[in-house]
Amino acid sequence: MAALDQKSPNVLLQNLCCKITGKSEADVAHQFQYAVRVIGSNYAPTIERDEFLVSEKIKKELLKQRREADAALFSELHRKLQTQGVLKHRWSILYLLLSLCEDPRKPSNRVCSYGALLTQARDVHSTPFYYARPQSLPLSYPERSATAHNSSMATSGISSMGVFSINGPGPTPPSLLTGPGPQAVGESMRGSRLAWTLPVSSSPSGAAAAPRPPSGPSSSPAPKLPQRQRRDEDGSAEIGEAALVRDILYVFQGIDGKFIKMCSPENCYKIDSKVPLCKSLRDTSSRLAELGWLHNKIRKYTDSHSLDRAFGLVGQSFCAALHQELKEYYRLLSVLHAQLQVEDDQGVNMSVDSSLTLRRLLVWTYDPKVRLKTLAALVDYCQEYRIWIGSSLTWYLHLTIETCVQFFVASDPTVKTDRLWHDKYSLRKSMIPAFITMDQARKVLLIGKSINFLHQVCHDRTPPGKIMPASKSTDSPKDASVLFTDLEGAFQSKIDAAYFETSKYLLDVLNKNYQLLEHLQAMRRYVLLGQGDFIRHLMDLLKPELARAATTLYQHNLTGILETAVRATNAQFDSPEILKRLDVRLLEVSPGDTGWDVFSLDYHVEGPIATVFTRECMSHYLRVFNFLWRAKRMEYILTDIWKGQMCNAKLLKSMPELSGVLHQCHVLASEMVHFIHQMQYYITFEVLECSWDELWNKVQQAQDLDHIIAAHDVFLDSIISRCLLDVNNRPLLNQLRAVFDQIIEFQNAQDTLYRSALEELQLRIQFEDKKRQREEMGEWGVTAEQEAEENRRVQEFKDTIPKMCSQLRLLTHFYQGIVQEFLRLLMSDESLQFLSFRLDFNEHYKARDPRLRPSLGATRGRRSANI
Repeated sequence: MAALDQKSPNVLLQNLCCKITGKSEADVAHQFQYAVRVIGSNYAPTIERDEFLVSEKIKKELLKQRREADAALFSELHRKLQTQGVLKHRWSILYLLLSLCEDPRKPSNRVCSYGALLTQARDVHSTPFYYARPQSLPLSYPERSATAHNSSMATSGISSMGVFSINGPGPTPPSLLTGPGPQAVGESMRGSRLAWTLPVSSSPSGAAAAPRPPSGPSSSPAPKLPQRQRRDEDGSAEIGEAALVRDILYVFQGIDGKFIKMCSPENCYKIDSKVPLCKSLRDTSSRLAELGWLHNKIRKYTDSHSLDRAFGLVGQSFCAALHQELKEYYRLLSVLHAQLQVEDDQGVNMSVDSSLTLRRLLVWTYDPKVRLKTLAALVDYCQEYRIWIGSSLTWYLHLTIETCVQFFVASDPTVKTDRLWHDKYSLRKSMIPAFITMDQARKVLLIGKSINFLHQVCHDRTPPGKIMPASKSTDSPKDASVLFTDLEGAFQSKIDAAYFETSKYLLDVLNKNYQLLEHLQAMRRYVLLGQGDFIRHLMDLLKPELARAATTLYQHNLTGILETAVRATNAQFDSPEILKRLDVRLLEVSPGDTGWDVFSLDYHVEGPIATVFTRECMSHYLRVFNFLWRAKRMEYILTDIWKGQMCNAKLLKSMPELSGVLHQCHVLASEMVHFIHQMQYYITFEVLECSWDELWNKVQQAQDLDHIIAAHDVFLDSIISRCLLDVNNRPLLNQLRAVFDQIIEFQNAQDTLYRSALEELQLRIQFEDKKRQREEMGEWGVTAEQEAEENRRVQEFKDTIPKMCSQLRLLTHFYQGIVQEFLRLLMSDESLQFLSFRLDFNEHYKARDPRLRPSLGATRGRRSANI
């Protein structure tokens, strides 16, 4: 049993008191009784049980110590702790950590007085009309006076609201501070919110109560005091201070008193001028009555907006915060009423040092008045701009886009991840606060979009604290007042810092982890035909397949040819990540199409890079590829035409009747080669290379992903427009396609001509060989019938030559007509006039068509327009 008694709570507590004080059990009786009373009390915590607020205080404390890395690590660990659900009382653990991290040797910077009186306010009802008898009031209980000095300061409020006046921070005047010093009262609680503080049972002059001896039967009761005078019963006499105190307590609640009433015309509380009252009491009462006016202003705002759903969740949260502040204010009023009730219940007049006076109320309500002024200023601001920003503007910098429709950033939950950057988030201009410019709002939007894009699309789990630099804490009134008064400076710098860091981190992730720039270069090399050796070899390999009907093609055969072309050219040295995205795509087949008409290269994109290479962009790339592929095919065809002419020129010298038609073929082929070469030069150098150089420079200088997307869109639009693929250049594109068709027809015509000529040449050679063989055998070379048959056949061939010539002349006429119309359309566009000059550098077509000769008036008009 003795061993069991040694482990009882009372014995352990007494041993703890002996251990701390270093005294014997008989000497620590007073400390033991006080410890038992403290443990058995129902003191409320000095801070609300809000896990988020405690974690924010820990992070701010780390930032004050310049431990940004530790703050980011703590934020990440706290997030993991919330998701795991291992601890049920996380708030208590965090509050313990917050208390442990504070230096107990650091002197308190708060008014450490009247803590026991406010502790009682924690236990009474929130409404000011509930008058509970306090259990720890020192006013008429001398045995409490000794222990009141060790009471801790109670606190309340919202941590985001610093204590400063409307015009800036203002400390409490030293002349108004009362109560014992920090050594007599003890340290106040660390890390708690700013309180409606009251001094302990000392007088305003700061005299401390005498310490009480150990409690016992020999203790003598406090002496009775004379009864309080009530001069307010006599209307002719001057109003006493006690009556004014009672009226002031009612005014604090927004209720008209007997002598102090609300003056509607002047919108303030005033004392009737007919009431006999000295000027000092009247002025003091007017100053105190301002607290009631501030209370009415805040209460009216909360009553009118609390149940208004149209006010939004942000506004309702603001009203809830105001209600909480008023609740703490009502606790103060409850304590004051309780003290007044105690004095009335005693039926005696308290001593001057212990009774409620106007001067004492002026001191005790100084901090509450400053807080109510701040809240009233916020109410006025919210009524004008419909948004509450609090005292910490860094909320905007660490914004992660909310799905709630109450913010100026709207979110569409129906948008899928692949369109997150483009369509999910947008600015709601009607909700943008007046102090935020459109540029700032756009940067806030980009910060949130970047963080969400990293988490949801890039699957990057880096916490925002490591992405963005830790911002300076704004807990102090000085910092908060700077943010309020210098929105264009401090606020702008914080937004800029977060914007640059977040955007830079996102671009680094896209370039290093997802090779955005490498994919951009691959699109230039393969889809835009920049890899010359690969494209040429691919055409050589595909020629037999693509010459067939489109309906007979198989994609797997073409894919195999593509892989062969990659392995045989410099494309094999590209990254496997690039090459595996190359593929063959067959377009929709129309009747009469060949493989050349439906073949195209495809480049697969997915994941984060699909944000840049969207479906619309890939459709533009497909259009440009088909155009470039067709133009490259024309160059390929003309090369074959030229090789055919060079190879057959010597063979057909023995057929002089073909000289005229062959000359026409050479002339027409030269015109077509010149036209295609100039078009290829224009497309390759003036369009693709210039546009690509501009795009690459913009990408290197881009500050965020939007800049890259915008530069890429401009690049594609420029190519589409300058390659004559847009709607405005549709007539030019039609004429250019007609030119391409004429080249294909010319190839077919020349192939037919050479095939007929070579067959005729082969028959003539065979006839001469037979004739020579017979002569060598001693026979006649040919008979009359054979010679007649040969002459008839030769004549038939010669008769087809005029038909070939007419066909070529007709083809030349159509081709030149199309080119002339194309040049005429080019002349109407000033940006393409230089191309027109290069296509007709010797004015060959201008001499044939008078429409290509600009009139003198038109030239003068164009010059004047340029001037």
